[in-house]
Amino acid sequence: MDVLAKLKHWLAENRNDISSLMDFDPSADRLYTFNFTAANQELSPEIIDNTDGFSAWTALKLTQSGSRYGIGGYHEHRTIYNRSTHFDTGEEPRRLHLGVDIWGPAGTPVYNFYAARIHSFRNNNLFGDYGGTIILQYDLDGLIIYALYGHLSLASLQGLTEGQLIPGGQPFARLGVPDENGHWPPHLHFQLIWDLQGNKGDYPGVCQFSNKASFLANCPDPGLILDYTFHAPVK
Repeated sequence: MDVLAKLKHWLAENRNDISSLMDFDPSADRLYTFNFTAANQELSPEIIDNTDGFSAWTALKLTQSGSRYGIGGYHEHRTIYNRSTHFDTGEEPRRLHLGVDIWGPAGTPVYNFYAARIHSFRNNNLFGDYGGTIILQYDLDGLIIYALYGHLSLASLQGLTEGQLIPGGQPFARLGVPDENGHWPPHLHFQLIWDLQGNKGDYPGVCQFSNKASFLANCPDPGLILDYTFHAPVK
């Protein structure tokens, strides 16, 4: 059985022990699926290039749809990354998103979906980067996997130590404001990673399209877990 099959088996066997990633009532709350590809003609360069305008646009979409959070983005080829030179790598820019984004108000608490230890944390403070970042290490009955939580408030990093236990269901971070989260509309970047490849407090959340096979193999779909934490299909 390969590691992805083992992860799916573990999730199915332990579904009752998986906590919600955010406050979410499946009987009352809705998730709005954002599309940040070139197919979304509504998302103009004027909106993308202005952080305040981009933030207002995402908030309006949630309000209009009656949704508590916005979600989406895994394996999505995104044009929005042209707003930052952080993603301009060599001859081919990075545009393929490797995690799932959960959009909501700054200050929204983030919960740990299962007991884990802090692997590392850092403020990745370049324009367009993660800002406050925490990487947790999970031992799922011998299956080791990491989860990167990005675009957090800087206060979320205070008092942390590597190796610190974060119980399942415990709030351990909050979504950051744009000045703290890499100058993005408030949201969480949630990414699963098998091998951190020596990184600490950071790992690429966006890759070159030509390298997608290796990165997608190392970063499985976070929707595998979010389907359980939100008790609703994550697209």
